[in-house]
Amino acid sequence: MNIKTENTPNELTDPVVNLSVLKSEMNNELKNLLHFWSSEALDLEHGGFIGRIDSTGKKHKNATKGSVLNTRILWTFSAAFRITKDKKYKVIADKVYKYITEHFWDARNGGLFWEIDYLGKPLNKRKQAYAQGFGIYAFSEYYRAIQNVESLNLAKTLYHILEDKFWDPKHSGYVEALNHDWTHIEDMRLSGKDLNTPKSMNTHLHILEPYTNLYRVWQNDKLKKSIISLLDIFQTKIIDRNSGHFNLFFEMDWKAKSTTISFGHDIEGAWLLHEAAQVIDEKELVESIQKSALKLVNITLNQGLDIDGSVFNEYDSRGYDKDKNWWPQAEAMVGLMDAYEIEPKQEYLASIIKIWEFIKNNLIDTVNGEWFWRVDVDGKVISTDDKIGFWKCPYHNSRALMEVISRIENIKN
Repeated sequence: MNIKTENTPNELTDPVVNLSVLKSEMNNELKNLLHFWSSEALDLEHGGFIGRIDSTGKKHKNATKGSVLNTRILWTFSAAFRITKDKKYKVIADKVYKYITEHFWDARNGGLFWEIDYLGKPLNKRKQAYAQGFGIYAFSEYYRAIQNVESLNLAKTLYHILEDKFWDPKHSGYVEALNHDWTHIEDMRLSGKDLNTPKSMNTHLHILEPYTNLYRVWQNDKLKKSIISLLDIFQTKIIDRNSGHFNLFFEMDWKAKSTTISFGHDIEGAWLLHEAAQVIDEKELVESIQKSALKLVNITLNQGLDIDGSVFNEYDSRGYDKDKNWWPQAEAMVGLMDAYEIEPKQEYLASIIKIWEFIKNNLIDTVNGEWFWRVDVDGKVISTDDKIGFWKCPYHNSRALMEVISRIENIKN
């Protein structure tokens, strides 16, 4: 890969002033996002949230509903209430918690179904490890926010399900998917664009993430060992020794099956790995992970940014996918802020501000609300993408805003 690096950000002359403005703008946008989801996305007829709103704002009320979308909504409003103490966010969190437990939870076998219809009836009962992980993330955050013991117990139950049903004791790691009754399933793909392999980077990243959040409220020794094991898997199996990027898909024995580079996952993974090591408070592990995190951030800066500072989607043998999806921009801001906390280089802060300017100018929908899914290399909105959908949720952008706002406050203090 022949990469040009002339897009390296210039240093800021007064980063404190810029960060003050950034924090104010992000606070406003966070309120806008939460208002959109609490006013436009609620399914007032059938309960829960609407499964699809397209890029024009049209609501598709008969669209199916996914467990990933709904658990991410629960995480978002739980975190928003925990941080802001605004009771209107608790009202939404309470509603979606009730909807998930009544419609997505498998009362017979345990775990979360993958998909239900608009009436709340199970449609696709498969058990995706990724979805169980987001269940843990949501239930543990709901517990953090309102101390709901039932929610904590559900998070613990899902943890044990992942360890008992999905863990590979021979090669380590977690298989992608099982049938509703925990039997083998042939098609393990998380989505239509993924390879049908038994293990993936994406699933492991989003098991580490909820395990970390669960450990915040449940300092269980086995859980801590699971987190340490996952960090080791990333360090020794997922991070490619030659390229420095994450490999994405694997056979059971961790043989890599893809050479595609996902810049958004690289920089998202950087801060999530660091967060996990910090939460379990293992000093030597923190130091080791910090080195990996900085490498992932720096390689994204050097190889994954357009001239305007925005993050490209992917790179493979055909070259760059130069579309700018909403979520890599959001995750890059957190990854860069986290890198700045490890090694306070002004270029990290400068890059955050450039990405934020790109988001404001290209992704935020000032007419219909929320962010567009993606724009092309010229900044044109891809109108076929949804505003809300199976994968389009408030988690990446709302979380990024909450994370960066909090970290700016820590820097200034």
